[in-house]
Amino acid sequence: MTASTFDTNEAGGLLRSRYRDESDPWWLVVDPILILTTLAITAFGSLLVYSATRGPATLTEPANTAFLEKQIGFAIIGLGLAVVAALIDVRRLRSFLPLAYGGLVVLLLGILQFGANINGARAWYRLGGFTFQPSEPGKIVLILILAAVFSTEEVSFRRLGGGLALAAALIFLILRQPDLGTILVYIAVTAVMIALSTVRVRYIVLLALLALTAVTMIFQSDVLADYQKDRLRVFVLDEEAVAELGPDAARVAYNAEQSQIAIGNGGIFGEGLFEGTQTGSNLVPEQQTDFIFSVAGEELGFRGAGILLLLFGILVFRVWRIAVRATDQFDRLIAIGVMSMFVFQVFQSAGMTMGIMPVTGIPMPLVSYGGSSMLTSMAAIGLVLGVHRRRFDYTLRG
Repeated sequence: MTASTFDTNEAGGLLRSRYRDESDPWWLVVDPILILTTLAITAFGSLLVYSATRGPATLTEPANTAFLEKQIGFAIIGLGLAVVAALIDVRRLRSFLPLAYGGLVVLLLGILQFGANINGARAWYRLGGFTFQPSEPGKIVLILILAAVFSTEEVSFRRLGGGLALAAALIFLILRQPDLGTILVYIAVTAVMIALSTVRVRYIVLLALLALTAVTMIFQSDVLADYQKDRLRVFVLDEEAVAELGPDAARVAYNAEQSQIAIGNGGIFGEGLFEGTQTGSNLVPEQQTDFIFSVAGEELGFRGAGILLLLFGILVFRVWRIAVRATDQFDRLIAIGVMSMFVFQVFQSAGMTMGIMPVTGIPMPLVSYGGSSMLTSMAAIGLVLGVHRRRFDYTLRG
């Protein structure tokens, strides 16, 4: 292919895009920094999962490596999915979206009847020794659907309403499980994609007012059970107020307190890998999943936990950079959706372990133990790499 260039003013900056010539170096169509950062976070997470699940290793009872082996297996499969997502034809991707959305709705409906009840939520299918949470890959379906709906020169009020209806249907089904953490992720992704699309400002202001009114009405209605409301506000209450709410609120507050103690024990430099007092005693609940950041804080201290957050900062910056440089609105919104998913999940997951966010079941992407979360995160990174690749090959566009 003959090299040619053109200049285009996108996202407030003069960007240079061009067809790729066969003599161009390979790193033009991949983002090696994003790839290496993703691998580093995944390796970091696997180490934390092993520390959280290895148990008290002794001469007669060696360390438990079952969780680590599964996590590595999930990561390897995830890398394969990332490659497929990066290479997929964008025209085929868009043509399968209605089928993917319909399939997701069927899975979410089915889980209400056939799903396994874990920790008070019916959000998983249990298949032998494995569990599958359809709302996790559903995040990608939501991002792609909204990207397709909002990828126009100007989003009309009718199109905006259609996109909101599609998102609301998924949120309603997940609310029935109920899985508040995942609902918050869906809401955050939808809000950011709307705000950074071509929706008129007055529509955004109107939606913000409606959202504030809806949240107020939900808390004053019976849509959420009392224990769900307690979980969302317990982190801002003192001990006496928590005690008045009941045993469920007290348990949530206790879990958060143990996590904060673990992070406090770590100080600046940490107690040492595999040497965490709270981690080794299993005092922090779900420490390999929802509270994985407390393991980093206790054993590696502020320094180690800060490095993990720095790696996420680099990852988010690279995704944002790809979004800004995308030459297609559909691709740009895909990258923006993935970025918002990562930012919210990392902030919420780390924040709840430190007591600055409510305790909700949100995994830290690429770090927390779990196949559904790992595969979803890897596939999302693959989609972003595909956005980067398509800047240099316009023959893929339809």
